[in-house]
Amino acid sequence: MKEEQVILVNEKDEPQGLMGKMEAHEKGLLHRAFSVFILNDQNQLMLQQRAAAKYHSPLLWTNSCCSHQRAGENNIEAGQRRLLEEMGFSVSLKELFSFIYKAPFDNGLTEHELDHVMIGYYNENPYINKEEVEAWKWMSLEEVSKDMVENPNLYTAWFKIIFAKFYPFLEAQKK
Repeated sequence: MKEEQVILVNEKDEPQGLMGKMEAHEKGLLHRAFSVFILNDQNQLMLQQRAAAKYHSPLLWTNSCCSHQRAGENNIEAGQRRLLEEMGFSVSLKELFSFIYKAPFDNGLTEHELDHVMIGYYNENPYINKEEVEAWKWMSLEEVSKDMVENPNLYTAWFKIIFAKFYPFLEAQKK
């Protein structure tokens, strides 16, 4: 199977070419990514625990789904595709904001992403893809915030950055 390609970008999110995902992470090059946050009617956030076989951050808790856009795919299309692949459902998504972060990992890889953050609403149970997702749960934003302070090592680097920086923004999205 051909390795997934990521879209290399500059700080203005202008495409600079394609590169294999592993090579981009080995070199720490800036590339386009997205993070999806799914909330239910009780303003609980759907969290996923990454599968044990993931090449970085295995078994850590993170936002509802995240990945990389493919060439020719807009942010919303990418988010909906990956949400269906990982969590087994599709909903309308709205892009909220984007930001750049850089997070090195113990295995020598570095996430350096221009991350587009999206939100959607769903009230059912997901149908998780066990190759991608170990487990899932609903948690209130307040519970997530408290647990992240008490157990920071249980969460992915990007999720901690997004949540800490944009918690007030997510709170404002209450239905």
